[in-house]
Amino acid sequence: MRKNILVLGAGKSSSYLIKYLTEQAAECDWQITIADSDIKAAQKKIGRNNFAQATWLDASNMNALTKLVGLNHLVISLLPPHMHAEVAKICLLHRKHLVTASYLTDEMKALHKSAERAGVIFLNECGLDPGIDHLSAKKIIDEIHAQKGTVRSFKSYCGGLIAEAFDTNPWNYKFTWNARNVVLAGQQTAKYLQDGKFQFIPPQRIFSQTEQMKINGVMYDCYANRDSLSYLTTYNLQHVNTMIRGTLRKSGFCEAWDVLVKIGITDNSFKLNALKLTYAELLEALMPANNKSLKKRLEQFTSDPRVIQKIAWLGLFDQVKISMRDASPADVLQQLLERRWKLEKGDLDMIVMQHLIQYKLRSKIHTITSTLQLEGETDTYTAMSKTVGLPLGIAAKLILEKKVAIKGVAIPILPALYKPMLQELEKYGIVFKDKRSHK
Repeated sequence: MRKNILVLGAGKSSSYLIKYLTEQAAECDWQITIADSDIKAAQKKIGRNNFAQATWLDASNMNALTKLVGLNHLVISLLPPHMHAEVAKICLLHRKHLVTASYLTDEMKALHKSAERAGVIFLNECGLDPGIDHLSAKKIIDEIHAQKGTVRSFKSYCGGLIAEAFDTNPWNYKFTWNARNVVLAGQQTAKYLQDGKFQFIPPQRIFSQTEQMKINGVMYDCYANRDSLSYLTTYNLQHVNTMIRGTLRKSGFCEAWDVLVKIGITDNSFKLNALKLTYAELLEALMPANNKSLKKRLEQFTSDPRVIQKIAWLGLFDQVKISMRDASPADVLQQLLERRWKLEKGDLDMIVMQHLIQYKLRSKIHTITSTLQLEGETDTYTAMSKTVGLPLGIAAKLILEKKVAIKGVAIPILPALYKPMLQELEKYGIVFKDKRSHK
């Protein structure tokens, strides 16, 4: 019997997902609907395919969304994270499966019993990070536990970056995913465990309290990512001494971004009318008043000429009109960065993920360094869209083929999910290289 799949959203991260679904559609007997407010973008990503169609959708229109969900067997939501719970409630109404790449929220968790009773799975955290990190890490952890080993330290880092050959700006960064998420990153207290002690980093210190890491010969900044402590139970690591999940950026990025945070241009808490302001005037308004030049005033926040050069390169010293009404400083910064950090035609991005796991087995201390480094195929089929989209598509396939018996709200940490997902990801070149040592 033909199965209908609904994909909500046709943004940057959807390209490879749509490619995967349309390539599988004939063999799997699927009919795919891509719904987005930009129907041209959706149609472009489908191309010519008899098993897929694009439809216009305003996702805030609950009546239209409810009707569309009811016509399908499974929904993949790429909508903004705050909309997933509403989509899930509609899926409950129609007894439809749901897959997302977003973090599992308390609102989604509250639907667990209802989803179980409805006989459906709401699978969250099924992208890159969170997603592939769970698949790969849990496989290693379960193997260690099966040998009666005890994990002492777990560290996991991931970054969506620009490939070396296309790294052409002083920030060593370009957008490969949702720009909004990048601008608002680090606005929650980071929580983790280090050497047996709980650590909490408030938002104003996220980008100054970092560590340096070398991966495949390249130096990276790493900042702590959200709530690592919640994964102690998730990964069955309640007895570890260290548990850290972090985000990677090229060395030097975090120091410069920290200055933008301290100035206040990442602030999203208030709106201003910037129709007549220039970027330089906004920067001036955000800094303590004095008669010195902008660059001199910036020295209150940093004395590093490399950081000042990065900020100048963005255009924040320019007397260029912003022309935005009712915009927060973060809105203004986002609009500027979307021009300056744009992934140009022909550019390739890169994903770097690494797990560092230390465990004790038979009186010896073992270390596993498990690394994924992947470049994009094109500026459309990016490494980001591939590593976010493929886990979603593969999970959808497993669910529709009834190879997953799990019901309720879940994330992909069980062998029934991570084993077949990792096997199929390998076919697409998503492979971790492990180095092992012991003492």
